[in-house]
Amino acid sequence: MTTHDILYRLSETLATRRHADPETSYTAKLLAGGPDSILKKIGEESAELIIAAKDGKRLNIVWESTDMIFHVLVLLTYYGMGIEDVAQELRRREGVSGIDEKKSRTK
Repeated sequence: MTTHDILYRLSETLATRRHADPETSYTAKLLAGGPDSILKKIGEESAELIIAAKDGKRLNIVWESTDMIFHVLVLLTYYGMGIEDVAQELRRREGVSGIDEKKSRTK
């Protein structure tokens, strides 16, 4: 199993949860709550990741990063997107200076 495989499988699994019962699926419950519900979790996980990183505890950083990535994928799912959309953008940015890429964005 590669990193690529797990992220794509997770993205596909999350997409199937769009129509699941919110009483039996955590993801379906988040999706049913809409952006506010999902963004609240992203905010919580972001704060927990910051704390873990400040503490420098490797395992906690991995756990909180995993939670953060999961919830970002849920947000993408809500908007009908998935990891492929992110991968495509990463491919576009590959080899481009971050400064140049930021300047090229239209607002």
